[in-house]
Amino acid sequence: MPDRIILKLGGSVITDKERGDAGVIRESVLQEVARALKEYADIPLLLIHGAGSCGHPQARQYHIQSGVSRENREGIYATHQAVSALNELVVRTLRAEGIEAVSVHPLEGMVASGGELSGYCLTHLHLMIDLGIVPVLHGDVVMDTEKGACIVSGDQLVRVLAQKLGMKRIGLATDVPGLLDADGSVVRELRRTMAHTIRIEGSGSVDVTGGMQGKISELLRLADIGIESDIFHISRLQDFLSGADHGGTRILPEGA
Repeated sequence: MPDRIILKLGGSVITDKERGDAGVIRESVLQEVARALKEYADIPLLLIHGAGSCGHPQARQYHIQSGVSRENREGIYATHQAVSALNELVVRTLRAEGIEAVSVHPLEGMVASGGELSGYCLTHLHLMIDLGIVPVLHGDVVMDTEKGACIVSGDQLVRVLAQKLGMKRIGLATDVPGLLDADGSVVRELRRTMAHTIRIEGSGSVDVTGGMQGKISELLRLADIGIESDIFHISRLQDFLSGADHGGTRILPEGA
C-alpha cells in the first residue's frame, strides 16, 4: 500500500486573504485540486486546509488568541461557522470528483492547553483512512483548558496528526514556491541548525496563526523527531503526489 500522506492546503491558496473579511473562496483552485487528487485516489490521504479569509478576520475581531471568556464567547460560534462553511465547500468539491471526503471539525473532538493541542481522539481518523475515506480537517477554534478557547492552525494540526497517525509524507501546498530567502530564491533544504540564517517575511494579510513563520516553526518541530516535510507551490501538487521534484523546500532532520 502507498505511504499515508498528509496534504495541507494553505488558506491563501483556496481563499483570497487580501480581501480582508470578504471570505472570497477560490472555487476554481479547489476544483483543480480535486481533479489532481482524483488521479491519485489509491493514496491513503488526510487533508487539512487553512482558514484564509474565512476565519482569521472573525478570530481577530473577537480577540480569540488572547483568550475567551463570557465577554467574547460569541466569537467561538462566529469563527467556527466561518471555517466550517469553507470546509463544507472543500468537501463538496472533492466529492463532486468522486473522492470519498468527510468533514472532521477540530472543535468537536480536540482540546488545547495554552494554545497547544493536548487532548484528542484519533482512532476514527485511522479507521477512515483504512476505508479509503479522506478526512478533511481545518484550522479551527477549540476549547482550551487555560485560555477558555484558542485558534488551532492547520499547521499545528499537520504536526500533531503527522506524529500521532504515523504519516509518512507531509506536504504543504502554498501560494509561493517554498521558503524564500532574502534574495527571493527558494531554500531547497532547511534544517534546525540553518533556521537562524533564514529571514522569513510575514504575511501582509490578516493571519492570526503566524503565516510562513508558523509553518516553519511547526515543521521544524516535526524534523526534531525525525519526520521530513515539504513546502511547495500549489501548481506543483501533482509532482508532490507522484514523488517527483516539486521545486520547493524540504524540511529535514539533522543528519538527513
